[in-house]
Amino acid sequence: MTQFSSLKALFEAFNGLQVLVVGDVMIDSYLWGKSTRISPEAPVPIVNVVKREKRLGGAANVALNIQAMGATPLLCSVIGDDQDGADYLRLMEDKGLLTEGIVQSLERVTTIKHRIIAGAQQLLRVDSEIEHNLTDYEERHLEERYLQLLDKADVIIFEDYDKGVFSEQNIRRFLQLANERNIPSVIDPKKKNFLSYVGCTLFKPNLKELKEGLKVEFADENRPAFEEAVAELQERLRVQQVLVTLSERGVFVAEGEEKTYIGAHRRSISDVSGAGDTVISIAALCIALRTSKEFMAGLSNLGGGLVCEQVGVVPINKSRLFEEAAHIRLFEKNEHRVVK
Repeated sequence: MTQFSSLKALFEAFNGLQVLVVGDVMIDSYLWGKSTRISPEAPVPIVNVVKREKRLGGAANVALNIQAMGATPLLCSVIGDDQDGADYLRLMEDKGLLTEGIVQSLERVTTIKHRIIAGAQQLLRVDSEIEHNLTDYEERHLEERYLQLLDKADVIIFEDYDKGVFSEQNIRRFLQLANERNIPSVIDPKKKNFLSYVGCTLFKPNLKELKEGLKVEFADENRPAFEEAVAELQERLRVQQVLVTLSERGVFVAEGEEKTYIGAHRRSISDVSGAGDTVISIAALCIALRTSKEFMAGLSNLGGGLVCEQVGVVPINKSRLFEEAAHIRLFEKNEHRVVK
């Protein structure tokens, strides 16, 4: 065991990591404008367009967060062989992301979420997507790309948005391949495949996803019921660690019988979009470096709060995250080690 000498040394260690991100990708499209009156045709605001923008979203936004933290993302997914797919690949290239893990298919459309924003308020979102499972052809080609990238990876993020890239079959196969190589796996789940990630390293639902995935209901403030649900999840998935994001109440992390609550930091919240992507990205990097679960949860919680201060889906600012982690002495308060 070699212990990091400082927070700076740990942040520098992020730069040497390669992270395989597999899952549903999409384009986040924004129409920014001003609204000063209501339409005479219907009781809706009229938005005068000021700017249009397209950004990488879904698993691709996770890849951007990994990149922003200094590590190298290896993105693996399926998109449509359409104009939005061409835009998506161009956006990847513009951001310096490798496209070798991307499969294009004539049988799918590229997922795109159109948001209309006036001032700092989102007025409307229009989605274009296909949610059914991949065809056998698409599954085969996705696994080929996954295998090409797998042996380069220090950790794998499964980024599930219920858009069809994941099925019970390929989840089981991908986790088996990772476990055979002793590569840790970090899961950002959605409802459809919630209980399919048996044998993963870290599982990160939010509170709503936890309730829906286990089909349980309890008041958000009911700690005994919440902890009982997490214990059930640990047993059913045979997972090493569970990290649950609790919105304005921070995060909770469990490993075996050990349980830790970490409170949220006071923020001026503008937009929660993409916060989960930031949390899973930072958690995966910490898992790859084998930090303590307390440090992993604390840094992830800090990063998720920071991106909520900005409008739209944006990756984390590594320098600011470092400054805030140093300010609250996160490193000094937790044990964090790495195997060399």
